[in-house]
Amino acid sequence: MTTPAHPLTGTELRTLRNEAARVLFTNWTGTSTVPSATLYPHQWSWDSAFIAIGLRHLSPRRAQLELETLLGAQWHDGRVPHIVFNPSVPLDSYFPSPDFWRSSTAGAEAGAPRGVETSGIVQPPVHALAARLVHEADPDASRRRNFLRRIYPKLTAWHAYLMENRDIGRHGLVSVIHPWEPGMDNSPCWDGPLSRVEPAPASSFRRADLVHSDAADRPTDLDYGRYVRLAATYRNNGYRDAGTPHPFVVEDPGFNALLIASEHALAAIAETLGEDPRPHRARAEKLTTALVNRLWSPQDELFLCYDVRAGGLIDAKSVTGLLPLLVPGLPDDIAKALQRTAAGEHFGLGSTTALVPSYDLRGQAYDPARYWRGPAWFNINWVVERGLRQYGALHSADTLTRAVLASSAASGFAEYVDPRTGQARGTTSFSWTAAVVLDLLGRTMEEDR
Repeated sequence: MTTPAHPLTGTELRTLRNEAARVLFTNWTGTSTVPSATLYPHQWSWDSAFIAIGLRHLSPRRAQLELETLLGAQWHDGRVPHIVFNPSVPLDSYFPSPDFWRSSTAGAEAGAPRGVETSGIVQPPVHALAARLVHEADPDASRRRNFLRRIYPKLTAWHAYLMENRDIGRHGLVSVIHPWEPGMDNSPCWDGPLSRVEPAPASSFRRADLVHSDAADRPTDLDYGRYVRLAATYRNNGYRDAGTPHPFVVEDPGFNALLIASEHALAAIAETLGEDPRPHRARAEKLTTALVNRLWSPQDELFLCYDVRAGGLIDAKSVTGLLPLLVPGLPDDIAKALQRTAAGEHFGLGSTTALVPSYDLRGQAYDPARYWRGPAWFNINWVVERGLRQYGALHSADTLTRAVLASSAASGFAEYVDPRTGQARGTTSFSWTAAVVLDLLGRTMEEDR
């Protein structure tokens, strides 16, 4: 039985805020924020969205710049790459490095920018949601800089890319073509689809991540060999979505849920700008219908991933299946079922775990230490907390907020933690951990005043 986190005192909350701010200020490069100065020394796509959500409480201007820098590397076809590389960082500091992706040459026909090197794959589209929240932090300053006016067409192009190029299964949902794209790199959900991928030889790459992190916390060499093979195949086909033989094609509920939430955010942005919000609402409604019809499993009371190549739902319970709680307007029975599942034996929220684990506690592949195969991640718990609150589960949301704050403080703003013990895993002083803490503190400290 996990011990419930007690509310922090006013002094503890202020100290936590100062420490979280220190993490983001330390990881700031001048135009963007690295997730970790050692393990991840470049700019990551969905990291920057969560970081902007936290930065808005410290400096709305810096939060705007975080998103603007990322979108400055957007490809002409609309895709937002999952990494924007800092040219001053040595190539051996991170793998795959810019000389592996070769975006400006291999991706030229797909519209890769010439002035900056990026990866060629994408990550979950949290950016419009982040942009709306950043604007709301200081609407006057946002309007003075024309922040929304400048960023809105980039965000609409990003969503259009996903809907027009990544509905590979023709089911009305966006597919991911690499395990890095949904952000949950080595989730057991990918074990089946990845088993069909011939791994690249271990001699063909060198893992920089193991220099800075315990191998027991990270994906295996076999996983990495398959990641490299998929990325190299995509690169060698010019990063073209059509015509590339994608052996890994999965419809992920979390990725699509974040897209739906961001479509609703784009509708709000459109209204603010005097544009027509109806196309965004229509797209969100269409996506929601497809999400429920395609990926909802009534018997599991959870959304499941769908293997497009094999043609069926993947029988693995991941936290990605809880992320549709963020989607407005779910059928009431589904919203209630998701709450039961979060608190039930597979995720244990509020009973055996203080934070939602990334994978089924009762699953054979569960590992409390290894990356996305069990540990709890703070950004994911932020999404779940927001979803619980949206559907009226206020006590559960408040309890989860306290747990996030307590665990982040105790773990040194860890990248992820053991969901039962709270032991820090991965690296510490992690940017999105600090960012979501700042966002939760923003409401907590406001309520305490």
